[in-house]
Amino acid sequence: MSVVSLLGVKVLNNPAPFDAKYQFEITFECLEPLQKDLEWKLTYVGSATSSEHDQELDSLLVGPIPVGVNKFIFEADSPNLKRIPTSEILGVTVILLSCSYDDREFVRVGYYVNNEYDTEEMNDDPPAKPVIEKVRRHVLAEKPRVTRFAIKWDSEDSAPAEFPPEQPEADVVEDDGTAYGAEEEELEAAEAGAVEGADAVQEDAEDEEMAGAEDTAGPSAPKAEDEESDAGSEDLEAESSGSEEEDIEEEEVEGDEDMEMGEDGEGAAHTEAGKGEKLQGQHPGEVMVH
Repeated sequence: MSVVSLLGVKVLNNPAPFDAKYQFEITFECLEPLQKDLEWKLTYVGSATSSEHDQELDSLLVGPIPVGVNKFIFEADSPNLKRIPTSEILGVTVILLSCSYDDREFVRVGYYVNNEYDTEEMNDDPPAKPVIEKVRRHVLAEKPRVTRFAIKWDSEDSAPAEFPPEQPEADVVEDDGTAYGAEEEELEAAEAGAVEGADAVQEDAEDEEMAGAEDTAGPSAPKAEDEESDAGSEDLEAESSGSEEEDIEEEEVEGDEDMEMGEDGEGAAHTEAGKGEKLQGQHPGEVMVH
């Protein structure tokens, strides 16, 4: 907690000629007695590209500081033109109003400052060498940039913590890195199991499809072949039976003729009988070929 709080800053002479003094009305509050004075300082930024051209316009010690709200006027001289690059005199720059206690800065207020000629003709066509008598400054007092810093005041208790407070319970808590690694391993294992399960399901589905294809396509072919073989065997049997009947009839007819022919036809009868037996012996061979 800051012992001194800045309540407000008011720029009194604004706008003003470039070489006029800066005047600020500063209001602050002090919460407890201070052993040392406050140091107020005004800095002019001479160049936007280098801090070498920065110059301290003025500084002021204020004290002793009574407890409560305090107000005073702070005046500072205009910047030294010799320390500002010629190309940086006109245009936008910055001034910094800061306050320190025991060489420790605790508040800083920054303002943009626009330096330009007081006539449009000179702004449109500025001379090669700036004419300082014609240059006016305009502090953008409506948009200050305030920065505060925690410092040590008179007591040690007011000093800001240089290190984070001790947390004994933090040693008991499980390391986040270990827990994070374990979670990653569990996640990878779960993903691997899911992939294996999907592969197994896919293999089972393929096996079932192949088995179904064999059941549907396998038995029909032999059945058709059996039907064809049965049909073929029936035809062969029909043909063989028909031929046997014809042969038997022929034999009977020839036998009658032979019986009528008598002894002279015995040789022929034996010959025809031999042919009949030969033909009868060939019928089973034709069936076996099938």
